Amino acid sequence: MSNRAVLEVIALDAEDAIAARSGGADRLELVADMSRDGLTPSRETFARIRAAVDIPLRVMLRLTDGFSAGTPDEVEALLRATAELREEGADEFVLGFLDESGRADLAIVERLVAAMAGSAWTFHRAIDRAADRDGLRKQLADLPGLDTYLTAGSAAGVDHGIPTLLAEVARAGEPGYEPLVLVGGGLRLEHVPQLRDAGVTGFHIGGAARPRGWDGPVDAAAVREWRKIIDG
Repeated sequence: MSNRAVLEVIALDAEDAIAARSGGADRLELVADMSRDGLTPSRETFARIRAAVDIPLRVMLRLTDGFSAGTPDEVEALLRATAELREEGADEFVLGFLDESGRADLAIVERLVAAMAGSAWTFHRAIDRAADRDGLRKQLADLPGLDTYLTAGSAAGVDHGIPTLLAEVARAGEPGYEPLVLVGGGLRLEHVPQLRDAGVTGFHIGGAARPRGWDGPVDAAAVREWRKIIDG
């Protein structure tokens, strides 16, 4: 099994997925509506992307802005969407919800984990808004399937979060710190060598893969450049 670092790229459609795959992405995060920081894509979009590429797909579970799961009706809608995506073949997901105190919203997360029925999943950048990062990791440590944290180390992005990222990577293997640290959120190519040398083995890009911005597609050459720098 390869021990190369994971490069995950955000994809909105099959065109993005094909370009990211050809550029060397290991995994895709599937979202809709980046004007709202990425919401759950439709079942049909997932099916088209699944048919287009053979690499792992992590599907965003999020129907509202922010880091709350929303109203009870919105939570039920999210659970229905999860079930539909599972029926369509989705087996990896991305989610992250906080309660009003800034702790993980365990009641909602546990319901989604049950609906995901054994799927692997990422807790996303909600950790960067948590009142207590270490406490959140310990809250979630026993949940099945959690194998990744997507984090910039800070709500303000990687520039501000590097000390936290380095400290957390150094704790790999401790309770709550077993999941992969997938660095994303204002990540730039110049960050990669320092992070890689410190032991980071996961990198996540969105806008960095799109030279024309979010209105343009993923560019395979841009992804290839990231792959080259990440591989050292």
